[in-house]
Amino acid sequence: MVQLVLSDEGLDLQLAGRTILHHAHGYPSISVAKGDPSVTMVRGNFRLADASVAASPLIRSNREPGGRVVLANADGDAEVAVTLASGASRLTVEALSRHDRITLDFSLSSADVLWGGGEQMSYLVLNGRTFPIWTSEPGVGREPGTPLTDQASADGSFAGGDYWTTNYPEPTVLCSGGWAISFANTEYVELDAREPTRLRVHVWSGKVAIDLFEGAPAELTRQLGARFGPRQALPDWALGGAVVGLKQGERSFDRLEALIEAGAAVSGLWCEDWVGIRETSFGRRLFWDWQWNPLRYPDLPARIAALKARGIRFLGYVNPYLAVDGPLYPEAAAKGYFAKCLDSDDAYAVDFGEFHAGVVDFTNPEAAAWFAEEVIGKRMLDFGLDGWMADFGEYLPTDLRLHDGDPMQEHNRWPVRWAEVNARAVASRGKTGEVLWFMRAGHTGVQAHCPLLWAGDQSVDFSRHDGIGTVITAALSSGLVGNAVSHSDVGGYTSLFGNVRTEELLLRWYELGAFSPVMRTHEGNRPDDNLQIDSTPQLIAAFVRWSRVHAGLAPYVAHLVREASANGLPVQRALFLHHPEDRETFTIQDQFLYGADMMVAPVIEAGARMRKVYLPEGAWRHLWSGEPHVPGWHDVPAPIGAPPVFYRADSAFASLFAEMAA
Repeated sequence: MVQLVLSDEGLDLQLAGRTILHHAHGYPSISVAKGDPSVTMVRGNFRLADASVAASPLIRSNREPGGRVVLANADGDAEVAVTLASGASRLTVEALSRHDRITLDFSLSSADVLWGGGEQMSYLVLNGRTFPIWTSEPGVGREPGTPLTDQASADGSFAGGDYWTTNYPEPTVLCSGGWAISFANTEYVELDAREPTRLRVHVWSGKVAIDLFEGAPAELTRQLGARFGPRQALPDWALGGAVVGLKQGERSFDRLEALIEAGAAVSGLWCEDWVGIRETSFGRRLFWDWQWNPLRYPDLPARIAALKARGIRFLGYVNPYLAVDGPLYPEAAAKGYFAKCLDSDDAYAVDFGEFHAGVVDFTNPEAAAWFAEEVIGKRMLDFGLDGWMADFGEYLPTDLRLHDGDPMQEHNRWPVRWAEVNARAVASRGKTGEVLWFMRAGHTGVQAHCPLLWAGDQSVDFSRHDGIGTVITAALSSGLVGNAVSHSDVGGYTSLFGNVRTEELLLRWYELGAFSPVMRTHEGNRPDDNLQIDSTPQLIAAFVRWSRVHAGLAPYVAHLVREASANGLPVQRALFLHHPEDRETFTIQDQFLYGADMMVAPVIEAGARMRKVYLPEGAWRHLWSGEPHVPGWHDVPAPIGAPPVFYRADSAFASLFAEMAA
C-alpha cells in the first residue's frame, strides 16, 4: 500500500513496504528553486543550462483537511503542497510560492539497482550516473574524447553526443527493491543516480505528478504498460521475412528481384527515397515533401500493386516537417499551419543542414488533422503504402511560438503528438494493425500510439556507445516502459569521416536482425561508400540465410507479439524480468531473452569468435548444436554464422527451434 505519513518533523512516502522519500528537518528531501534556463540547439543537438536560485530548506510541515501536507521554509517565502490522490497511487508536489524548480530525493538501499530513463543506448543500469530527460539527436559516436565524436563536434555543434543523449528519454525509473516511479511531466527532468543511497530527480516545473507502482520487475513492467495505454498491433506480414531497404530509384526493384531469386524471404520493400533525394555534405538525404516523386520512381503505383499481389508490401518515409522549397510548404503556410517566429507571424524555419524546413504545428488541431488526412492519408495510405519510417520528432526548438502551449513543455511531448498524427491517419483508413510504421523519437505516452520503435541512427561500426551493441540496450530499456517491439537498421546508418561498414559488421548485424521482431535493412547515409546486402555473393548468401531464419521464427514471434499486447511484456526482454531473484541478471545488457523461451547473445565486438553468455535457471539447449547447457556463465564459440543462441528444452516451441539448425 502507498502511504503518505506525516510526522512531527516532516513526512514519509511509503511504497513497497519501505520509505522511499523521507523529508524532515535536517534531511530535506523536497526543495524548490527559481530557474533561469538557457537552451542551445544546433540541428537537433541540444545543451541546456540553468542559473537557478534555491529557496531555504522547507522545515515546517502541516497536514490540512483532505490529507494535503504543506511544507514551508522559515523565511515564509517558499511553500510546497504534497498530496497523495485518494484511492490512487499518484503523488503531486506543487510549489504554492513563485518557484518553478522542484527537486526530490528518493531513498535507496545500497543493494538497489535502477533501470529506466526511456530508451537508453549506453547503460541499462542508471546507478552511478546522471540522465537528462530531453529528446534530441543522440549524436555521432556518443563518447567525447574519441576521434569520431570529437570530429562530429568540432564545429561547435556538440553533434558528437554523450552517453545520455537519446531520441527517446522518459522520466520513469524501476527499482530492484520492488517499486517504480513515473513522472507525468513533459518539462526537462534530470535523473541523478550518482549517490549510492539516493535518486535525485530535478524537474524544471513548479508542479510534478508522479505515478507510483510496486511489485517485481515483470509486474512493474506490466503495470507501466497498462499506465501508458494499450499497445498497437504489429501486422503479421512483417514477421514473415525481411523488409529490404533500398534507395536507388527504379533500380531498387531489380535489386529486390535478384535477392528474391537468390532465395531471400522478403516481406517488404522500403524505399525511403520515394519522395526524391537531396544530396548534401552529410550524404544522400531525402526531399522533404511527402508525396510520390515520379521522376525517381516513374511507375511506382503499378510497382506497388504488383508487389502486393505477391505478398510484398511497399514502405516509404515521412517526418513532421516540410522543406521550404517543396510544393506542400506554400499550402501549409497559406493555412497558417506552421509554428511562428517569436517576434513575427513568419513561419519558423529549422536548419536541418544545408536546407530549411517549417515545423507543422501539431498544437493546432486543424494543422494536425490536415497532416493526418492530406499528407499521410491521401498521399501515402491511399497511394498504396503499407508502412513507413515516421522520422524525427525530437527537433522542436524552444525559441518559437506555438498555436497553443509553451515550447519548453511541448518539446518532449512533440514525439507523442507526432505519433498521434500517424496513428490517427492509419485509423482513419481502418488499417490499425495492418500498417507497419515505426519511430525513433519518444516520451511518455508514445507507447499507446506507435506500434514499433527503431533504435535510431547508429554508426556503422562496433563502437561501444554508438555501434551495433547499443541497439540491444535500446530494446531492453525501452521495453521496460511499455514499448513492446523494437528493431534497428541492419547494418547501421551513420557513415562519416571515413567510417564505413566492414563485411564482418554487416554479417553480425544480419545475425542480430534475424532475432529481432522486424528485420529491416538500411543502405545508410552514404550508400555508395558502404557495403550493401547485395554487394557480394557472400553477403547475398548470408542475407538469404538469415532472412529465412527470421521468417522461420514467425510463429514464435507472433506468439510474443500477442503476449505483449495482453500483458505488456516486451518481445525482447531483460533477463531479470523472468529471474528477479538472480542478481547476476540485473546488469546484463548485451544479451536478451527473446520471450521467455529463447536466449540470444549477439556478437557485438569486432573480431570476436567466442563470447561469454549467462544462462539463468532452467534447462537450456544450444540452438545450432542441440547440446544441453546448465545455468551459469559459459564461454561459447561464436563463429560468424553461428551466434550464441539457446532455447528452453521444455518450451512449447522446442520443435520449431530445433528445426532452425537443420
